[in-house]
Amino acid sequence: MSIELALKEAMTIPGALGVALVDYDSGMSLGTMGGGEWFNLEIAAAGNTEVVRAKLRVMSALALNDTIEDILITLARQYHLIRLLAPAKGSPTLFLYLVLDRERANLALARHHLKRIETDLTV
Repeated sequence: MSIELALKEAMTIPGALGVALVDYDSGMSLGTMGGGEWFNLEIAAAGNTEVVRAKLRVMSALALNDTIEDILITLARQYHLIRLLAPAKGSPTLFLYLVLDRERANLALARHHLKRIETDLTV
């Protein structure tokens, strides 16, 4: 599945407000969909690269021999879900960033959908 198709698929997840495919080395988005004037996905995606980098630094400092599947940030009205792509999917520094409306979203279902999208995504 292409990046554009993956982003379109992610936007069909119930409660989806925006999605981005991000390189956390550079902080740049490879593609975005959704968001708008009320929510700048480019800024949010770049900012969340710091979240990913910080967690990876902590894991390294603790000498954890493990990988991150996803990171959840829970806000009063939104869920922000960061799904790191497996290194086998091309670049080992990519993540899918999904913003969900908390009232309309099913978090377990959203995580399941992102995992499926990751499996089908070709970068």
